[in-house]
Amino acid sequence: MNRMTLLLVLFLLLPDLYIYFVHIVRSARRKALRLAYWLPSIALLLTYIYYMLLGGDNALSEHPQAIGRLVIGLMAFVIPKVLFILCSLVGVVAHGVVRACPRTPFTGIGLLLGILCFVNVLYGHFAGITQFDVKEVDYHSAHLPKGFDGYRIVQISDIHIGSWKEDPAAVQRMVDLVNAQEADLIVFTGDLVNQQSHELDGFQSILSQLHAPDGVYSILGNHDYGTYYHWKNKEKETENLSYLLEQQKAMGWKLLKNEHAIIHHQGDSIALIGVENDGEPPFSQYADLPRAMQGTDGMFRILLSHNPTHWRREVLSASDIELMLAGHTHAFQMELFGYSPSALKYPEWSGMYREGEQSLYVNVGIGYVGMPFRFGAWPEITVFQLTNVIFLLSIEC
Repeated sequence: MNRMTLLLVLFLLLPDLYIYFVHIVRSARRKALRLAYWLPSIALLLTYIYYMLLGGDNALSEHPQAIGRLVIGLMAFVIPKVLFILCSLVGVVAHGVVRACPRTPFTGIGLLLGILCFVNVLYGHFAGITQFDVKEVDYHSAHLPKGFDGYRIVQISDIHIGSWKEDPAAVQRMVDLVNAQEADLIVFTGDLVNQQSHELDGFQSILSQLHAPDGVYSILGNHDYGTYYHWKNKEKETENLSYLLEQQKAMGWKLLKNEHAIIHHQGDSIALIGVENDGEPPFSQYADLPRAMQGTDGMFRILLSHNPTHWRREVLSASDIELMLAGHTHAFQMELFGYSPSALKYPEWSGMYREGEQSLYVNVGIGYVGMPFRFGAWPEITVFQLTNVIFLLSIEC
């Protein structure tokens, strides 16, 4: 926390100091206007101190909406200022090297970029988080049983229900959108809550409306275990997870914990495998893939595993599972021109990836943690249309 506070102070105050002495002092003659410049930064810093330093170990869990707004405030003021001073500094350097080169165009470009960034942050906060995106994905495989040709699966992931406390209507709209796809099967790939399972209270009736002929199946994500919350004792932590499992069952969801289910359709069957979270350190590793796969040899298999890094760490090397569905990355809730900063951490961060006859699809999730913002990486509902390639070719011929 001390390191985070130091970084915050540096990123919040250093740009302010530069802008104040280089631009504000020169342009604002009245002291009142000069002092007014500091008010937003002071307000943000005091809010941070109140919630994060005086709010206790579980501040994020106790005040998710307020802290979320604080994060948006920081993004809206800090990032545009950083962009502005970078352009301004380039102008200073250019003027120092070539005296005839004016600094004003660089200042103007920095101002324009700052304004655009400010508007994008506000859009991502007020509109982006509920801009549900239904993605149609065609999946082709020669191994798919003919009875599943044309089979439809909807995947949702990372709802993080605690972040929707003030907007249950958005969750209802998401559920209605999922049901409108008329899928044969619905799967949820983890992170139903942020920190505590009781975040579900009040949302069970909405989430229980999800329905498909072959059911709603789910797995656990790293947040679902409650390890980010500071519990009084181990017993409370165990009770938290037990409550989550009970609520999923009460909602009609079928939770797969290192096990599989056989899905039957038009005289054929496939195996739906679900493992517990298996993430790269420091994320929890509870998956038991060999156990979950037992009894599925020779079948077409779909694996639900929350963290996409599990695919390269074990799935590719230790199995011939045809399709894995994951979530977790959120694409860092930001994508622009097909690029996301999440690519720096995750080789597979969004969409479909293939290695030979094995495929991975990464859903960027529905919700958010801490930062109520999405831009480009809109909350995703994925609809898979399964196709048997051999059956399709025989029809075309």
